[in-house]
Amino acid sequence: MGRRSRPAQGNGRGCVKEGGKGKSRGPATRAVEAGRRKQWTGAVVNPPIWRASTHLYADSADLAAGRPDEDGHFYYGRRGSPTQWALADALTQLEPGAAGTVLYPSGVSAISGALLAVLRAGDVLLVTDNAYEPSRMMARAVLADCGIETRFFDPLDTAGFAGQFCDRTKAVLFECPGSLTMEVGDVPAMAATAREKGAVSLIDNTWASALGFPALERGCDISIMSLTKHVGGHSDLMMGSASADEKFYRKLRHKSQALGVVVSPDDAALALRGLRTMPLRLERSTASALQIARWLTDQQQVAHVLCPLLPGAPGHALWQRDFTGGCGLFSFVLRGASPAQSAAFIDALELFGIGYSWGGFESLAIPFDPSRARSETPWPPAGWQQEDRHGIRLSIGLEDPADLIQDLHQALDAMGKL
Repeated sequence: MGRRSRPAQGNGRGCVKEGGKGKSRGPATRAVEAGRRKQWTGAVVNPPIWRASTHLYADSADLAAGRPDEDGHFYYGRRGSPTQWALADALTQLEPGAAGTVLYPSGVSAISGALLAVLRAGDVLLVTDNAYEPSRMMARAVLADCGIETRFFDPLDTAGFAGQFCDRTKAVLFECPGSLTMEVGDVPAMAATAREKGAVSLIDNTWASALGFPALERGCDISIMSLTKHVGGHSDLMMGSASADEKFYRKLRHKSQALGVVVSPDDAALALRGLRTMPLRLERSTASALQIARWLTDQQQVAHVLCPLLPGAPGHALWQRDFTGGCGLFSFVLRGASPAQSAAFIDALELFGIGYSWGGFESLAIPFDPSRARSETPWPPAGWQQEDRHGIRLSIGLEDPADLIQDLHQALDAMGKL
């Protein structure tokens, strides 16, 4: 039997290239160009969708030679194909300082996979107290069974952060801003402390993405995103990623392969499609969120607006110092509202869907009271009225902001009629 021809292969780890003749490229240009290697796209714009469990070898010698342990080489379907490699390559190019990116079937899977890659039995993990609730649950349900202890810390206590470490502390998980209460901590300072203590810094960087917060350049070791959100952008896929330098990328990849983690090539193609327009969607949703946040500050039914984009809001100074962009996710707190009034507000909304997730083209709203999901920081915070505890998280989509403001206005009026 003659030798079978094999598609062109290549390293898919995605070393950052700044463009022709060394010129730097803006975020929108990078999002358009990243991951589109000719050996994967051929004569078309996008990499085709490669659906395959089996990758064929040319002959027994080819089989015996094996494949290097990196993307860009056919081996077996679980190791990916050009569709997944192109997405990983693109994400790596968008994260300054990254040597590679590992894909996961969800954002929570990315968080758990990354933590399992750097922690062992007997280690201590520090987690920001405003973390995404599934991160807390994962620590209780998975890490504890592996003999890993989790301790929580106040994300705003930069001065006291060093005192949280012990000789068993091996990793820190940041989330900035917190995805419900929007606290902005001094991540560069805390990451520097973690490095001095010999601990790995991981961050859930979904809110701003690498386009708005270059996490590795700010001192973190591993940058995690839920691609379900901004990268997908259309509320039709589940996926996560973790990007890191050479040392930690190897750890992530080894653990991921040992766990049998793989993402669908169809979902990878959707994520690649969404990635191309992500900078434009982020710009639009950020501008709309700021306009709506400003309007909310003038409403008598609103006690607090938790939006770091907003001048004068908590965390704004650090956001302005450390971030180059934002997104449409922020929260506000109703003034003295009861649970029934909070529910009435949500139910009266017409343009905002009621549902979890964010970063899609459509606007969403959910009520929250994070007091049960905290152990080191109080809710409501010190200095607030105790009755001002019922929050509303908004994910601002691509609708006209004037229409969204009108919808919020009539929902506040409906709440006031109870």
